[in-house]
Amino acid sequence: MGLSFYDPRAQKGMMRNIIFRVTSIGEVMVVVSFFEDDKKAIHTFFERLVEQFPNITSIFYCVNSKKNDFLLDLEMVHHHGKEWIEERLRDVRFRIGPKSFFQTNTEQAVNLFEIVEEFAELSGHENVYDLYTGIGSIGLFIAKNCKQVVGIESVELAIEDAKLNKELNNIENAIFYAGDVKDILTDEFAQKHGKPDVLITDPPRAGMHPKVVEMLLQLQAPKIVYVSCNPSTQARDLALLSEKYDVLKSRAVDMFPHTHHVENVVLLKLKD
Repeated sequence: MGLSFYDPRAQKGMMRNIIFRVTSIGEVMVVVSFFEDDKKAIHTFFERLVEQFPNITSIFYCVNSKKNDFLLDLEMVHHHGKEWIEERLRDVRFRIGPKSFFQTNTEQAVNLFEIVEEFAELSGHENVYDLYTGIGSIGLFIAKNCKQVVGIESVELAIEDAKLNKELNNIENAIFYAGDVKDILTDEFAQKHGKPDVLITDPPRAGMHPKVVEMLLQLQAPKIVYVSCNPSTQARDLALLSEKYDVLKSRAVDMFPHTHHVENVVLLKLKD
C-alpha cells in the first residue's frame, strides 16, 4: 500500500507498531499503533488485512503521536470483530481486551499457576489476597479451591476484565478492586475482608512498593506466594520480608525460551 514506517528520530511516518495476540483456542487479536491519524488509509489498510486474513477475531488500533511507545494511556479504537479474544487455562476461560495483561506463553502459564496452587496448599477454607491480579488470572484459576479471593490491580480496564471473567466462569467467591496496591491494602481493607490465610503477590518488574512490603509485614499472613518476572527485585523484597518470614522453597519457570528471562515462584512462611 506504500504506507510509510515511523521514524523515531524524524518523528514522522504512518506505521508504528503491530501486536498479535494468539490464544491456544485459535483466536487472534491484532492491535496496530499508527503515528498519523489518516482515517482513510487506516480503514483501507484494515479492509485489506481482513480480506487476506479472514480468521482474525478482533482488530483494534490507536494513534500514538508521543515520543514513547507506551500504549496503555491511549484510546483503543475497536475496528473489526469482537471486542476481546478468549483464552482457556485448564477449565477457566478468560476474555482478553487490547490493554489486558496476560501471560504470553499459555502452556507455561498453566504450569506457573499450578505451582502457585501447589505452594499455597489450599484446602477450600482459605481467605486469599491476590495482589497485582491483572485480569484475575491467578485468582480465578485457584478460586474453586479456597473460600474467598480478594484481588487488587492498578489498571482499571484489567479489573473490568476480571469482573467479566468472574461472571463468565460463574465464580461467586471472588471480589476485585481497582487502584494502586499501596493505597488500597490498608488495615481498614483487611478488617473489611478478613485477614488473609494466603497472600499471593505478582508485581511488575519493579517489584513491590516499600509501603506494600511494610503492610505485608503488618498483615502477617501465614503464607505468602511471591511470583516474579524479575528475580533481582524479588530478592530485594524477600530480604525485607525476612524480618518476619522464612523462604521455604523457590521454583523458576521458563516462560520466555531463548531469553535470559524467567518467572520465579517463592513460598514464604511466617516465622514462629
